[in-house]
Amino acid sequence: MTDALPPDDAPVLVEAAPVPAPAPVAGPAAGRRSSVLVTALAIVAVLGGSALFVSGWTLGRQSALTPGTPSGEAEAFQPFWDTYRAVTERYAGGEVDRKALIEGAIKGMIGSLDDPYSQYLTSEEFKDSLRSISGEFEGIGATIGTVDASGATSTCTTLGADCRLAIVAPIPGSPAEKAGVLPGDVIDDIDGASLDGLTVDAARSKVRGPKDTAVVLTIQRGTEAPFDLEIVRAVIVTPEVETKSLADGAVGYIRLAGFSDHAAEQFAAAVKAAVDGGQKQLIVDLRGNPGGYVTAARDIASQFLADGTIFWQEDADGTLVATVATPGGAATDPSIRLILLVDGGSASASEIVAGALHDRGRATLVGSKTFGKGTVQQWTQLEDDSGGFRLTIAKWLTPDKTWVHKAGIEPDVTVDATGAAPGEDPALDAALEVLGAQTTGTP
Repeated sequence: MTDALPPDDAPVLVEAAPVPAPAPVAGPAAGRRSSVLVTALAIVAVLGGSALFVSGWTLGRQSALTPGTPSGEAEAFQPFWDTYRAVTERYAGGEVDRKALIEGAIKGMIGSLDDPYSQYLTSEEFKDSLRSISGEFEGIGATIGTVDASGATSTCTTLGADCRLAIVAPIPGSPAEKAGVLPGDVIDDIDGASLDGLTVDAARSKVRGPKDTAVVLTIQRGTEAPFDLEIVRAVIVTPEVETKSLADGAVGYIRLAGFSDHAAEQFAAAVKAAVDGGQKQLIVDLRGNPGGYVTAARDIASQFLADGTIFWQEDADGTLVATVATPGGAATDPSIRLILLVDGGSASASEIVAGALHDRGRATLVGSKTFGKGTVQQWTQLEDDSGGFRLTIAKWLTPDKTWVHKAGIEPDVTVDATGAAPGEDPALDAALEVLGAQTTGTP
């Protein structure tokens, strides 16, 4: 599925080097100067919106740019300026809000790309997104994506018969999970209102909301008749790293829910503790993880790769740049066996890690095909409280230069967990079997 789209309240970020802000299209008045704030955030998560599992963000440098239409593009921009002057100078239907007019133009410009991961955000939406980046937000606690009429993962942007909002995965312990929401559930209505014609982000905004308020989701689950679920929103704190010992202590299990820099530090500590404790078999669970910072993906993969390429980044000009492993990983010894658990909710940064460890022969993938998001987004904050936008600025490729976008990554061992009884985990059992570990002592 999105983010899959990102969670009900936001996508996940991946940090990359700041991209120079494009010169804004300015009005005819010469000599004035404008600027933008470029956030050094690149999103590798299920959908652009706000990032759910990230903490920590950085504003790039504030750049003063010379306004004005580029000299070589005056003819192309003439219709824009003709329209702008007509509206601001001749519109007789009421006072023109120039700020709203400019924001609408920006929104239309980004929207014309027809890219679900690129979007203009109002000032309030941008602020909400930044709040969610802290790893804490208010909502039902579920990652949301889109599927087509057949139920296949889709990257559509406007909801309708062939573009339906769906649950990628509820966050463990969240109101969504407690209410019984399941991966694959399709949301037909929110508070009794159809979603047809809404953008994905507009629908997500209807799902999220202040804590202690309720939202009613009309759910279509498989071939069952639609039913309503009332869910009381809460403050969601996303636990990003969970550890335990399996198979009588022989196997270390680490579940990773996000890719913030903080999560990368916690993950490194967990891997080191497992290795120092004598565990030579590790299972890393990336199921339902929609992504995060690119730097966190690099650092997490580097726990198992001493050197070499983690992923390639291809910019708009086709230039390829390799991101390589950071030395000092705690489990780079090839005698330490590694299994990654993945599913359709493993997206973006999760796929960077899975692709790197798989292509490099370092890990066996167990579960089901990953989501398939192979692009990186950067967020730009506009000045004068004019909101901001996120924009796809690169593709990322696995070490073997495979682009997983819309294709996902197939596991080495496919496990169909459909119909598993509560408490059962067929994928985890299969991982233990691959390791040859006894399941006694497995929680």
